[in-house]
Amino acid sequence: MNKAAIALLTIMLVLLTVGVIMLFSTSSLYAKDRYGDQRYLLKRQLAWMLVGGVACITAANVSYTKLRGVGTMVLIASAVMLALVLVPHIGLKVGGARRWLGFGPMRFQPSELGKLALVVWLAHWLAKEKRRLDKFGRGFAVPMGVVGILLLLVLAEPDFGSTALMASVSFAMMFVAGVRLRFLVPTVLSGVAGFATLVMHNPTRAARLMAFMDLDKYKQGAGYQVWQAILAFGSGGFNGLGLGNSRQKMFYLPEAHTDFIFPIIGEELGLIGTLAILLAFALLVACAVIISLRASDLFGQYLGMGIAVLLAMQALINIGVVTAWLPTKGLPLPFISFGGSNLVLNMVAVGLLLSIFRQGTAETESEEQEFFARRSTVS
Repeated sequence: MNKAAIALLTIMLVLLTVGVIMLFSTSSLYAKDRYGDQRYLLKRQLAWMLVGGVACITAANVSYTKLRGVGTMVLIASAVMLALVLVPHIGLKVGGARRWLGFGPMRFQPSELGKLALVVWLAHWLAKEKRRLDKFGRGFAVPMGVVGILLLLVLAEPDFGSTALMASVSFAMMFVAGVRLRFLVPTVLSGVAGFATLVMHNPTRAARLMAFMDLDKYKQGAGYQVWQAILAFGSGGFNGLGLGNSRQKMFYLPEAHTDFIFPIIGEELGLIGTLAILLAFALLVACAVIISLRASDLFGQYLGMGIAVLLAMQALINIGVVTAWLPTKGLPLPFISFGGSNLVLNMVAVGLLLSIFRQGTAETESEEQEFFARRSTVS
């Protein structure tokens, strides 16, 4: 197996292991207080990890080219589920947002499927229309229209973080594929302006933005969570307080086991631990890019690149938020934060990268065999 594929799989397993260890460290007190079992969230995450493992292996062993035939249907199914989330008594409302479908403790977040489905569909469309990407209609208006529908459905939940993520990945894929900048740039600027207007007219998001601009002033209000995260990093210093010794996880830092797990890593494992996680994500994305560049067709190249950007942007936004470099958004840290939907879909994404690698390797071996067969015939 190619070094990039081995490294990709190894890094994912390392991040999953770190996630399990840190999840138990951060969630045991919370789980015992709320559910009466300190291993409750850990057991749920392990169950989702098992599902993700099966899905990852399946995706790796199925030719990624088959996605071209079902990509549109999966995207439509994602859109339907995103619409159902908004329906009262169907979508689950938690914390003022409707983002989940499910019953009892098992919940599914359709926006996670929507992210990957959008990447697959865009890769298919951009590869199919490769000769017409400089045209406004099929090169820009059609893919932008599909992207816009998905973004509006996610924004209506509301989920500003996932909306920003999906928009960033979509524009990156269209730019890489060769869609004209004269179409993309005005759309990006208009989108940013509209997004900012919506944020300012949403009291919760506006407060978070104000806290981002002046954290010290709002550290007891909208900026409390980020302020506690900064304290966690500061407490950890270079070497950390030691695994399990975090003080901020003792109900000081909200969502310590989900979106804000990275500060606890910094507190317990120190700067060394956080830099190791950053390096792991950098290598993971680098492996994804290498695999995508070696794909045997344009669809594989665009799909691999889209997945690389998707994983990179999720990690970048999460780390940017908890270190006060970005306004607060509800995005988990891939493979580490608690959350089944995100975990499973990210593992499927890695499986697709491995499928792209396998297909490219098979094509190369076939070409080599054909080359040597021709040489022997000529001889």
